[in-house]
Amino acid sequence: MGANVSAPGVVNIEDLRSRAKRRLPEMVFNYIDSGADREQTLSQNSSAFNEILFRPRCAVATPSCDLGITVIGQTFKLPFLLGPVGSSRMFYPQGEVAAAREAGKVGTGYTLSTLSGCKLEDVKKATNSPAWYQLYLLGGKDVALKTIARAKAAGFSAIVVTIDTPVSGLRERDIRAGTKELLSRDPFQMLPFIPQMLVKPCWLTQWLSDGGLMSFPNVQLDTGPMGYTAIGPALEQSVVTWDDLAWIREAWGGKIIVKGVHIGDDAKKAIDIGADAIVVSNHGARQLDSVASTISTLPEILGAVNGQIDVLLDGGIRRGSDVVKALCLGAQGVLIGRAYAYGLAAAGGEGVARAIEILQADIVRTMKLLGCDSVSKLNRSLIKIPVEWDNF
Repeated sequence: MGANVSAPGVVNIEDLRSRAKRRLPEMVFNYIDSGADREQTLSQNSSAFNEILFRPRCAVATPSCDLGITVIGQTFKLPFLLGPVGSSRMFYPQGEVAAAREAGKVGTGYTLSTLSGCKLEDVKKATNSPAWYQLYLLGGKDVALKTIARAKAAGFSAIVVTIDTPVSGLRERDIRAGTKELLSRDPFQMLPFIPQMLVKPCWLTQWLSDGGLMSFPNVQLDTGPMGYTAIGPALEQSVVTWDDLAWIREAWGGKIIVKGVHIGDDAKKAIDIGADAIVVSNHGARQLDSVASTISTLPEILGAVNGQIDVLLDGGIRRGSDVVKALCLGAQGVLIGRAYAYGLAAAGGEGVARAIEILQADIVRTMKLLGCDSVSKLNRSLIKIPVEWDNF
């Protein structure tokens, strides 16, 4: 059983984080929660939203608010989609299926990570809303081509190519928690770190009943599904370059989104290779530390794109007002990651539903207080940003 995540006990995303921390072993919670190196960017991804101030229009009646958006020609009933979070099945049994199902119930999108513990076909069946497939080139081009064909046959409506993972970032909390040792399957290496799992009997029972240490069924190697311990070396052997985008686009034949854009020059390259959208992202601050927060980078990216393709944003979003700020600044929509992963880890599908409910209510309340009845009307006149964000 997961934690009780109903109001009044859970009123914001931080409350879900606290319940996730209580339920999960240290290594699993750190997988969701940690960032790279000193975690400077992890902190700034969220704190940068505090630098944006609202300029409300008062004495305006807003009895209802239209939250619908259109991205790459696909419509969603909420201005945020669930972004790719790897190993979600480790947080809660059948985690990716549970999250996709909850996204579908409210009419928003779900993005499935290559590093999923659930088959992509099962995840797509769980939702009637558009679902996107996030692609790593793990196992090489031939393996990726087979996965692309599976995603197309299953009904995924876009491929999201992540470009910021030539190697795994250094997540020091993972090292201290013994993540490598616990995933090694070597009893002697695992032994010093096993107690953190034993003191979380609820999680442990559910994890074992769901099959325990998973493989990655959407990365089918000659020897079978890629094992959990193979991720790091496999990423280094399968670096995505701009040249790869050409054959990926040809094989997919549909909408393609480039995720992991930090600077204007890369946004222009994405346009040149025919991307339909980009995601301004620093991988949740899990890769290169000391890069700018995504929200502060957004003006540069929007300037480079100049309306040619859709621009989404992820990173640091913990409140509905953060979503509103990103939309005011010019993003067509946002992806949330940790915000729903905390809910999934706390209480499975019920926790994801509560995270969505919290953010949706935040957005409506913020828009009514701004005097704006549609996300399509959000613009920069409703916010004040630091002057230096426009100096690039």
